[in-house]
Amino acid sequence: MDAERRQAELIEQFSAQAAALSSAPQLAALVLEATSHPALFAFSELLTLPALSKLAGTQYASSLDLLRLFAYGTLKDYKSNSSTLPSLLPDQARKLKQLSVLTLAESTKVLPYDQLMQELDVSNVRELEDFLINECMYSGIVRGKLDQLRRCFEVQFAAGRDLTPDQLNNMIETLSDWSVYTQQVFLHVYLHRS
Repeated sequence: MDAERRQAELIEQFSAQAAALSSAPQLAALVLEATSHPALFAFSELLTLPALSKLAGTQYASSLDLLRLFAYGTLKDYKSNSSTLPSLLPDQARKLKQLSVLTLAESTKVLPYDQLMQELDVSNVRELEDFLINECMYSGIVRGKLDQLRRCFEVQFAAGRDLTPDQLNNMIETLSDWSVYTQQVFLHVYLHRS
């Protein structure tokens, strides 16, 4: 089964579960389950579920903030706001580290070990390489090459992260501009061929 279809199935599964729940404690438990799931890496669709909006303004509102962090943030963001967020379970901490690697891979394809160790709160190269191999490459979210000589991870592929609303608006604007440009080029070519 391809990764995109698996993500869609998991989102559908958690969406159906959320729709069937009514209490804030149950919904907070669902957020915990979703953010701990080893194969789920997309969370923005869950943020839009009407059922989860019931968490806002309750003592479980921090679960909604945590879900938002899993959709758009990193481990570093969590550490900056940990006093207002629920404590992470080991599965959640691993997931947030994986998402942090994906975020870093969005901006550059050569990730220095020192930067990765700092961002992932890892103390040595062996632990970092084990994490990259066992938790990132084997899970299929990244492909790349560990370069021990240059002390870097060369990213060949990285799964995409959820887009923030601002990023989505920028993408829509860029695609609209591209569409107008291609229509103009097509029209120009068409008129000069006639």
